[in-house]
Amino acid sequence: MQLLLLTTAILALLRPHPAIGAAIRPRNLKEITLDIVNANVAPDGFERSAVTANGTYPGPLITLTKGDFLRVTMHNRLTDPTMRRSTSLNFDGIFFSTQNSFHEGTPFVTTCPIGPNASFVYDVPLIEGQTGTFWYHSQLSVQYVDGLRGALIVYDPEDPSAHLYDVDDVNTIWQIGDWWHNSSIPLLAGYVATGIVPVSDSGTFNGVGRFQGGPEVPFFVQNVEAGKRYRFRIINQSARNVFTMSVDNHNLTIIEADGTTTVPHTVNQIIMLAGQRYSVVLEANQPVANYWINAPFVGGNPAVNPNQNATLSRAILRYAGAPAADPVTPMTLGPVNANELIEADLRPLAAQAAPTPDVNISLTLFVTPGKAQWNINNVSYLSPVVPTLVKVLDGATRAADFNVTENTFILPVNSVIEVDFAPNIDDEAHPFHMHGNNFFVVKSNSSDLVNTVNPLRRDVTGVGAAGVIVRFITNRPGTWFFHCHIFWHMQAGLATVMASGLDGTDRADIHPNRAWENLCPAYDALPADLQ
Repeated sequence: MQLLLLTTAILALLRPHPAIGAAIRPRNLKEITLDIVNANVAPDGFERSAVTANGTYPGPLITLTKGDFLRVTMHNRLTDPTMRRSTSLNFDGIFFSTQNSFHEGTPFVTTCPIGPNASFVYDVPLIEGQTGTFWYHSQLSVQYVDGLRGALIVYDPEDPSAHLYDVDDVNTIWQIGDWWHNSSIPLLAGYVATGIVPVSDSGTFNGVGRFQGGPEVPFFVQNVEAGKRYRFRIINQSARNVFTMSVDNHNLTIIEADGTTTVPHTVNQIIMLAGQRYSVVLEANQPVANYWINAPFVGGNPAVNPNQNATLSRAILRYAGAPAADPVTPMTLGPVNANELIEADLRPLAAQAAPTPDVNISLTLFVTPGKAQWNINNVSYLSPVVPTLVKVLDGATRAADFNVTENTFILPVNSVIEVDFAPNIDDEAHPFHMHGNNFFVVKSNSSDLVNTVNPLRRDVTGVGAAGVIVRFITNRPGTWFFHCHIFWHMQAGLATVMASGLDGTDRADIHPNRAWENLCPAYDALPADLQ
């Protein structure tokens, strides 16, 4: 703690600060206030205290337009001792510049958490023309299991796929997620004690769901008009669960994956890993009626939790003129003749060859049998006391400057990095997610094809038994978290930090503000039960 306080004090003296109270109002500013509060919610009919943004699950929708500057004022008002009372926001899939990397929100990598009764302002300028479907959530431990999740959509006024759909608005966003009746602290304690990953009680669709034996909470209803084409933006906000999406009697044409516009690709079923997003076009071309939107999920042994019935995870597609009633057809897990998405079949609309790698990294994932411990190259990630970015600003440039358990890879700037994941022998695909950047999926877990000509770029891909190769470019130097988006696995060590530009002048471009510099001393001064 003394080292951290000294480091922060030195940084405060060396770096220029904006004038206190100065009004800095960027062009195209979009301001949002999120009050992080404990609220009683009952998405599936079981009421519990949760961690919420503005008292709702999911949290408020954030909508932006290409080129906007997002400013989020976050007030931490958490009081419930059964859950973490500090917090930190992450904006999943949004690019961050080197200069703005201290706003990126990853605890102990780019920042320290924000304690109760404290506030922080996140400045998130949209860069590089980024548009698409994103989301925000708590990045602290497994706190977003308790409810702190919401959608973030960036609209493109000149969307090259606009001719394919008629409707794309706030009513065509589908947020699916796993829901848990118990709070994250005892769930995590049980995982640590047994090595068994917790199993959710239910799945939710836009904030509502059902569990076995529970009340018949009305299903979410998606209204459509015959003859119109709808762009549905689907976000898997789970901490663990894999959802399989389909709509009875309707095809889904994929036009976006994790913010990358794709060549239209039509399927009737999509498997979505935690953290993944897709935009699909659905044409309302069937007889006027009610149709099931199927969203069954898997995530651990359902026998562990008798509340779980994945068949109940669904919604209703209701044509104008149809009765306000459930579909008359049976609830199924999806189409009998499934034309399922194969990730390797997706192509970006703006094709770009994967550049030749300058650095090759091989990663092998391994779980310690019977323990809540995951390893990458025999290292189980542990968050450092001093955040990685603070160490970098204090002069850290070599691997020896970081603890082995930080699993930090030191990379050259403006280089192409290839990460080769060895085939994984466990029974589930691990959704690996890169913060602040995206990557070329040169080889998907869904195929043996190696595609360097026009691979998909996205920020979450499944790492599994077939092996995976991704490449990314270190053109935005910084300390970027690269981890499994099954947050139980991430908390158990399935994570790395990809750090680039540490030995160049890029580090001098980072000028954190005083509010950021004060976060670590304030957090370290908190008693353990408030952290």
